[in-house]
This record gives sequence, structure tokens and C-alpha cells, in this order.
Amino acid sequence: MEIAMRTGLINSFTSITMLLVCIFLLFLSLAFATQDNITSNESIKDGESPLVSAGGTFELGFFSPGNSMNRFLGVWYKNELSTHKEVIWVANREIPLKDRSGFLNFTQQGVLLLFNGNNERIWSSNKTTNVESPVMQLLDSGNLVVIDGKDNNFILWQSFEYPCDTFLPGMMIGGNSQTGVDRNLISWKSADDPGPGQFSFGIDRQGFPQLVIRNGTLKHCRLGSWNGKRFTGTPDLPRDQFLKYDFILNKTHADYSYEILRPGALLTRLIVNQSGFVERFMRPIQNNNWTSIYSAPRDLCDNYSVCGAHMICKMVDQSHNCTCLEGFEPKSHTDWSRGCARRSALNCTHGIFQNFTGLKLPDTSLSWYDTSMSLVECKDMCLKNCSCTAYANSNITGEASGCILWFGELVDMREFSTGGQDLYIRMPPPLKTDQTTSNTNSGKKKLVGIILGSTVLAGVLMVGLTFYIWRKKQRKQEIEEDMELPSFHLATIVKATDNFSSNNKLGQGGFGPVYKGTLIDGQEIAVKRLSKSSRQGLTEFKNEVILIAKLQHRNLVKLLGCCIQGDEVMLIYEFMPNKSLDYFIFDQTRNKFLDWQRRNLIIGGIARGLLYLHQDSRLRIIHRDLKASNILLDKDMNPKISDFGMARLFGVDQIEADTNKVVGTYGYMSPEYAVDGRFSLKSDVFSFGVLVLEIISGKKNRGFSHPDHCHNLLGHAWKLWTEERALELLDNMSDRPYSVSEVLRCIHVGLLCVQQKPEERPNMSSVVLMLGSENSLPDPKQPGFFTERNMPAVDSSSGNHESSSINDLTISQLDAR
Repeated sequence: MEIAMRTGLINSFTSITMLLVCIFLLFLSLAFATQDNITSNESIKDGESPLVSAGGTFELGFFSPGNSMNRFLGVWYKNELSTHKEVIWVANREIPLKDRSGFLNFTQQGVLLLFNGNNERIWSSNKTTNVESPVMQLLDSGNLVVIDGKDNNFILWQSFEYPCDTFLPGMMIGGNSQTGVDRNLISWKSADDPGPGQFSFGIDRQGFPQLVIRNGTLKHCRLGSWNGKRFTGTPDLPRDQFLKYDFILNKTHADYSYEILRPGALLTRLIVNQSGFVERFMRPIQNNNWTSIYSAPRDLCDNYSVCGAHMICKMVDQSHNCTCLEGFEPKSHTDWSRGCARRSALNCTHGIFQNFTGLKLPDTSLSWYDTSMSLVECKDMCLKNCSCTAYANSNITGEASGCILWFGELVDMREFSTGGQDLYIRMPPPLKTDQTTSNTNSGKKKLVGIILGSTVLAGVLMVGLTFYIWRKKQRKQEIEEDMELPSFHLATIVKATDNFSSNNKLGQGGFGPVYKGTLIDGQEIAVKRLSKSSRQGLTEFKNEVILIAKLQHRNLVKLLGCCIQGDEVMLIYEFMPNKSLDYFIFDQTRNKFLDWQRRNLIIGGIARGLLYLHQDSRLRIIHRDLKASNILLDKDMNPKISDFGMARLFGVDQIEADTNKVVGTYGYMSPEYAVDGRFSLKSDVFSFGVLVLEIISGKKNRGFSHPDHCHNLLGHAWKLWTEERALELLDNMSDRPYSVSEVLRCIHVGLLCVQQKPEERPNMSSVVLMLGSENSLPDPKQPGFFTERNMPAVDSSSGNHESSSINDLTISQLDAR
């Protein structure tokens, strides 16, 4: 019996122990279950462990972006394998903390307050509530919310209503016409600064709502209006097994959201980056490797209105081509941005509609819409309004419905091979072809025949005079052959330049003098006048006209026309009020106007212009004389590549070519070109690399001297890089802000471009990506021509003349070895 009692006591003790263990584990589980909630009067301090979302996907805490020492409160994807943070939201993106003494406080009124070490408030959620027990919570969607502790479904405030540069599932962008509130994504300023940058992504609610990327206030890329399946400018929008999109449109709202169909298996995010690209990434939830599955703009046809009104942009062999709509003709054969005009005027009372298929619908910001109309009703509505120029369905799902009407010009259209939409454009009625008209035309043809016969006879008698005039004009005809370019009368140019007054002279180049002029309508122009003593002659003139007349890009100088009359040969360009790049960067006073942000924008603009020449234009062109004096600056200091007299066309599959006429400028010429006369696209890449290092340093490559070595600028940059002192290359900016990571990346890219072997240099498409991303770059190798002793001697017999800088010694002819 005693044994039984002992056994019972032991069993009772064991049961009590197990019960206590269970209670403890239950308490512990409850504690862990609520560890992601912050109640009022609690705070999060910088240096403490971040707040983790319930599912462990996201963290909330303090961080420093890139190489910056500033501190920000933000939310990022949890990644225990890497110190790099994929940040999705930043609270104090405009006002950084300067040290690690900041803390986030949560008040009894449900307000989030961010303080610095001096107890100064620098950010607030700015929304008070009357609930008794507010709770802050980081959801596993990445949404930081303040909820009613008694009703978890009642959200008092949420970070999803204040997006930064990232669009997540469950988030909504768009706006409310009653409140005037718009939720847009806004890019970071740089990898080191999450402050609002220049690019934004959101819904334009003017007219029929559409999705737009903006550069400041200007449209940069238009993804189009929602047609029930996709946005009209995004036929390749990823969906089906991965994503589901939702677009809400009513009298007050235009909102866009999406959800992921496999939330337990995949993660996705969409960002607008500092270069103006919108990019969607996706990754399996069990690893940390993100894959890009979509980006916009994809090509030049995605750039807003690159082809002008009533034109369709088509991508052909990786180049964009602008063509007028049927029934329209170009306003200018050299400037696509001017668009096309109708061949025949519209008739208000009569007319037909022509169906154009497979299109990205035109800009809808000035359109009218009704989502309940049928297509037939839509057509009738357009016919009743003399100003209506086109119509289309607003929804193409199921039985197509809805109506969009356009008024005035049709802008920003492109053609898709698949996924485009139908657009019905108003056309004038066909011409009458009755018998009376036919007989009248027949009589006219006979009369024209008689007149033509008499004219030919008279022409035979005057053949001698005709031949004389032809010989006199042969020079002009040779130049104008194969060119479609407006011609200016000599009297117009003489008046515009005040008879080529010395007061209007802008400079002197290898081609000849350049003058400023003002046309009668007030337009300012730059006139390049071929000098009789110029080492560049008609060949270079014709070369420049033929090439640049067919090029249209924001970072290329625009050729307006030419003047060929008597002995005068001139090119007429748009006027660049800020002269050339060398005018600023090599002057100790004027270079103060170029802070780092402006220099970085200039580098990026030159890169995009060169990429257009090499890859995206209708012609594949090697410039062969890229240098600081050939980069002109407009009124906003935007760079434009100029002087195509030395440029060469390249075949699509051509890798390199040889020449016995080496042209260009020492200091910018690549080794293989200067020494062996072998040039390629990589020759321009070398020149670009030199230009990048000059822009950063404010020093010329040739003529550079240093007391510690005999290297030129390339060698000096390489020496600083190998000694991990690359920042010393930067022009004196101690009193002005700059991004360390951006400077180092530009130096890195510049050194990659000036490597000795052409095959080791990146192409320009890679350069543009390198400059606009944060990905790791390959290590550079020793530059070519990194000391002055490596430069070949200049043949004085080649007729070389100095321009406005030492670097501008342009070689127009030199026999290659």
C-alpha cells in the first residue's frame, strides 16, 4: 500500500509538472505571438533589434542606405544572408537622422512620432484617433499599420497610403478626384539618398485615366489606359499564373492594385528607379535571389511622343522608326517630333473611319469617355462632334464595350506585333469619280500634254544654257544628293547673323567659324560656316549632313537645315546658349556651376546619346571625335553630342574597320585606332571613358601634370584607384554635396571604358545600365595610353590646328602604321 501511495504521489507530481510546463509554453507562445505588436507609449530605438512581421518576411528599423552615414526609419525584406537591404518604405525620406540616437515613439492617440537625439520631431504619421487602445503592427504584406486594439480589422493609419518607390501586392496607387489626393511612386534621389527623386509613377486622371512615368512634370513614358486586360502600352504585362491586376474606375476614384496568386511561394515588388525605369522583380519565398521579369520603358518607342503627332513608332532591328498614319504626311522630313498633318481636310458633315489595328492607343489625357456605351454608339457620338478625330473601346474583355473619344492630335502611338488594340480614326470622304469629272480630267490631261511638249521643244533649244547652269550648280547637287533637309536662303542667314558680325561669333572649329543668329520669327540658331582654308571640306560637310539629318535624340544636337549658295556652305543648328562642356569643366571659375548632380546628369546624357548612335538609331554610327568641346549644353545644361563630320556608318554585323585616314583628337583616341588605324564602336567607348574622368576631375587628359608621377589623367586615375584613393580624383567640391557611391561608380565605369584592349571595354548599353544600377562591376585593368610617352607623335604636316582647348587638337588626316 505504501508503494501504491508513493506511486500515486509521483504520478500526481508528474501531472502537475507537465501542467506547469504546458502553461509556461502557452505563455511563451503568446508572448512570441504578440512580439510584433507595439502598444501606446512604447518606442523603438536605433540600435535595437528591428521589429519583424508576423510571417518573418519584413523588418522595421533604422538603416543607412548605400555609403551614406545618415539614418532612416524604414521597412525592408528580411535577409539573414546579406547586409544589403531591399528597402520598400522610408518614413523620414526627406529629413535624415544624422546619428544613431533616433527613436520612434507611439502615442496614446495612435500617432507615430520620430525623434532625433535632441528630442526634435522630424517625422509624424500625423493622424490622431479616439480609440482607447491603438496598436502598431508590421504586417507580413510589408504594410506598417496602426489598428484598433479591440477591432483588428479597423485600420487607423497605414504606410501603404504613403508609398515611396516600391509597389507591393495589396498596395494601391491612383487618386481621388474629390480629395485631390494622389498616391504615386517616387524614385530615390540616389542609392545613398532615399529622398524624393525626379521620376514618379502613377495614374494620370486627366481624361481617361492612364498609367504614366514622369520626369518631373513631363511625361517620360506612358504605359497607357486600362482596357480590362492590361494597360494599352503593356502587351507583355506579366500575369496569368503569377499575378492578378485590378483597376477601379468610378466618378471619384481611379485606383490600380494587384495581388500575387501564389503568396506562399513567391514574392514580388515593382520599383521606379533613379534612371526613370519601372521594373518588376520576383523571387521564390525560400531564397533571396530576385529576378527581373518586366521593365519599362523597354525601347525608344516607349519614350513619350518620340515620333510626334499622327505618327506610329515601330521597332525595326532594335531601332525605332516613325511613320505617318495612312492619309497623313510628315510636316518635316528631318524632325520627327513635329509629327504629321492630314493630306486632306476633314468634312464635318461627311466622313468615314479607318480601323488601325495592333496599336497602343494615343494619349488619353484630353479624351472623353463613357464606360457604358457600345462601339456603334461611340462612333455615332464621334460623328456628331466636328472636333472628334478618333474613337475606340475602353474595355476589350468579353463583348467589347465602353467608349473613348479623342479630340485634336493623336499623340504617342506605337505598333505591337501582338496585344495591340483597334483604333478608329476619322478620315475625309473619298473623292467623287463621276463621268463628268472623268471627262473634265481627260481634257485637262490633253492640254497638259500640249504644254509639256512645247516646253520640251523649248528646252532642247536652250540646252547649252541649261548645261552651263548645271555645271555651276553641280557642287550644290552633289551635297544635296540623298539628303532631305530644309534649305535656308543666304540672305536669311546674312540677316540673322548681322552679316556674320564678329560680335556674333561663337567660336572656331575645324569646319570653320560658328556664329549665333536670330531668325525673323525670333528663333535662335547657330551657323557653322565652311572656311575656305578649312582642313575639313565638302566630304566632311556632306558626311555630317547625311548622318545627323537622320538622327533624332534629346542628347544629339538638332540640325535645322543647310545653306549652299555660290561659294557659301553652311550648316544651321539649334542654338546652345551654354556653349560647350569644355567651356565649363576646364575653367576654374565656371566649373563652380557644375555641382556633382549636374555632372552626373551630363555623364548619363552623353552615355544615352552615344548608345543611340551605336544601337538605337536607324543608322549605326561611330562618332570618332567625341570630346569635351563637341558636347554642347542647352539652356538647362543638358548635354548634346555635336560635330559629325568625322563620323562613320557601321554595318549591323560589322565589328571593326581599318582606315588609312585617322581622324579624331589625341587624348581621346583609343590605342588601336591611333596606332593601327583600326576603329570600332569600342573606339567611341574609350573616348567616352576619357570624357567621364575629365568631367569628374575637371582636368584635361592631355597636358595633365602631377608632381609625383609623369602619367596623364588616365594614369593618375588608375594610380588613385589601385591605392583606394579614387575619391581624390573628384574636382574640389568640399563645400557642395555629392554622392560618394555615385562618384565611385562613375570613376569605375570610366576606367572600364579606357582599358587597353577593345574587347575588355563594355559596350554602351552596358555602360548605361552600369551607371543606372547598383549591381557590382568587374574590376578594371590598366588603361591604354596612361602616360604621355605612350601617345604617338603628331605629324605637323597634317595641317592640325588647335581649337578652344589643348585636348581639341583634331587630326583630320594621318597615315596609320
